[in-house]
Amino acid sequence: MKNFLALTKSKGMANFVTTVCATGGGAYKFENDFQREVNMKLAKYDEFDSLLKGLQFVDSYNRKECYYWSNPTDESLCKKEEYDFSNPYPFLLVNIGSGVSMLAVNSPSSFKRVSGTSLGGGTFLGLCCLLTGCNTFEEAIELAASGDSTRVDKLVRDIYGGDYVRFGLPGDLVASSYHQLDSCEVLFLEIESDWIIRPLPITFMKKKCCSELNEVNATSPQ
Repeated sequence: MKNFLALTKSKGMANFVTTVCATGGGAYKFENDFQREVNMKLAKYDEFDSLLKGLQFVDSYNRKECYYWSNPTDESLCKKEEYDFSNPYPFLLVNIGSGVSMLAVNSPSSFKRVSGTSLGGGTFLGLCCLLTGCNTFEEAIELAASGDSTRVDKLVRDIYGGDYVRFGLPGDLVASSYHQLDSCEVLFLEIESDWIIRPLPITFMKKKCCSELNEVNATSPQ
């Protein structure tokens, strides 16, 4: 936020606008800083209201903005597909920020927060900085994109020598994240940074999806 305030000062933004629309925790935490440092007011809006209305706005003007990946685990078949968002209700909206919130949306104006977790983008970045020494989210994502998680994850084939046919588990499925590190024959410092970061996004998403869906199911009346 200090960098943004410095940029605001240097560009003279207060000469053109007196009020900035803001949402999230920072709209409250840094309100006095905006008033004191750049003489600007914050018009505060609820974070989740803004999230849902923003999603609806984007979809109404660009139908191709909502999409999903078919066959996401197969690079040869993986394909970006348009998602029909014309009548999605009810649906779950997962907002991943520093932490994670899951909203049950029943209509354009009716929703409630049904679950959440402290394991979010802030946790991912913190661990990346701790384990590799990177300093920014962009650095962490670049490392994750180029890494080879099979060097640190234990796969089904590492345990069974191939597929686990009885339960339909393919050999390249992750059985235990980071398990290879406990028997690594090289020094920890010799392991490539991108190997370490690569499994983090997958591990986080699996953990969050499973735990949050279990909680939703447990509290659902149906």
